[in-house]
Amino acid sequence: MPIGTAFHERTFPLCHSLNYREWSGYYTVSAYEVHHEHEYNAIRNACALIDVSPLYKYWITGKDATRLVNRVITRDINKVKPGQVIYCCWCDEEGRVIDDGTISRLDENVYRWTAADPSLRWFRQNGLNMDAQVEDISEKVAALALQGPTSAKLLKSVAEADIAALKYFRVTSGKIAGVPVDISRTGYTGDLGYEIWMPWNAAVKVWDALSDKGKQFDLHATGMLALDVARVEAGLLLIEVDYISSKKALIPSQKFSPYELGFGRMVHLEKENFIGKRALERDAKNGVPRQLVGLEVDWSDVERLYERYELTPAAPAQASRVAVPVYSGERQVGKATTTTWSPTLKKMIALASIQTEYSKPGTSLRMEITIEAIRLKTNVKVTTLPFFNPPRKTASPV
Repeated sequence: MPIGTAFHERTFPLCHSLNYREWSGYYTVSAYEVHHEHEYNAIRNACALIDVSPLYKYWITGKDATRLVNRVITRDINKVKPGQVIYCCWCDEEGRVIDDGTISRLDENVYRWTAADPSLRWFRQNGLNMDAQVEDISEKVAALALQGPTSAKLLKSVAEADIAALKYFRVTSGKIAGVPVDISRTGYTGDLGYEIWMPWNAAVKVWDALSDKGKQFDLHATGMLALDVARVEAGLLLIEVDYISSKKALIPSQKFSPYELGFGRMVHLEKENFIGKRALERDAKNGVPRQLVGLEVDWSDVERLYERYELTPAAPAQASRVAVPVYSGERQVGKATTTTWSPTLKKMIALASIQTEYSKPGTSLRMEITIEAIRLKTNVKVTTLPFFNPPRKTASPV
C-alpha cells in the first residue's frame, strides 16, 4: 500500500480532487483541482511546486566513485566538473537502455544519482572490487521541483544561495528556512526551473517557506497530469511509457538503443570501457532501425473526421499514454507513445518511435485515432524535438 511523501501533510489538504496515483510506493497527486489547467498554466506562465520525492536517489562516494559512475553510464563523467549536473542513460551489456536520470557531481568523488527505477543492485554489482560506496538515500532526501518563469525570482527571495549565478544544469548549496538544501537548475518541464534537495525530516519547513513567499509569484502546487503535458512539449521521455527498460522487456523489440531514443549525443564512445560499449559502437557504425520523433497532428483533419459522425471535436483533457499505430499508407511504420493537446502551442502533439526511413522531419504519416469506438487514421507530420524550447530555460534569470 502506498505511503505519503515528506510533503504529504501539506499536499493532502490542498488536493481537493482527491485524484492520486502511485509512484514508487508513494501517494502522488495527479491533479490538485478537478482539472489540471491552472497547474499547467503555472508551469508555463508563473511558478509550479511539484513533489518529486518518489524519485530513486543514490549517494556515490569513495576513491573509485568516479570510476564506478563512468563504468555504468554512456557519458564521460571525467568531462563533468564539481557543481555540474548531467542527464544520462545507462545500458546493459547489449547496449540497450536500462534507465535514464540525472547525476550531480557534488565533489571530486561525491555524486547524487537519480533514477526512475530501483538501481541499487545494478550499481553495486558493477562496483565490486572498487573503493566505491553506493547508498540508497531515497527515503532520506526529499525533493521539490520549482518550475516556471517566476521560479527564479521566488527562489532568490527565500533561498540563502546565489541563485542569480546558477547556470543551466549546475548545482549549488544553501539554506531555505534554515534547512540545508542543494539547488540544481534542472527539471522535467522544459522551462526555467529548479530542483531542491533537502533532508526528509525537515522538508515541510522548505515547503512552507516557498508557499508563504510564493503567493506574490502566483505559485501553484502542481501534480502529475500537468507535468505530463509539459514534459511532452519538452520532448522528454517517460520510462515504461515511451520506452521500456531492458530489464523489464519481454521481447527484443521492446529493448531500445540510446540511438533510437534521441540519446545519441549522450554516448561517448571515445571514453574508457563502459557497459554496452561494443554493442553501441556497432549501432553507431551500422545505424538503428527506429528513431524517436515528434508528431504534429493535423487538427483540421481531426475536425473533418469528427464531422463525419456529426460530432464536435474536443481536445483531449490529459495526455494519453496509450500507444497507437502510425502508418505510411497502409503500412504500420511505428507507434505514438504519448499524445497530448498542447495549450501553449495550440496543437495536438505526440512522441513516437518511427522506422528510421520514415523519421525525417517533414515526412507525412497517419496516426490512429478512435471516434465512437471506430478506429480511423488522421494526418500527422514528423517534426524535431523538443516542440517547446523557450530561451528563458537556459538564459540568466532576471
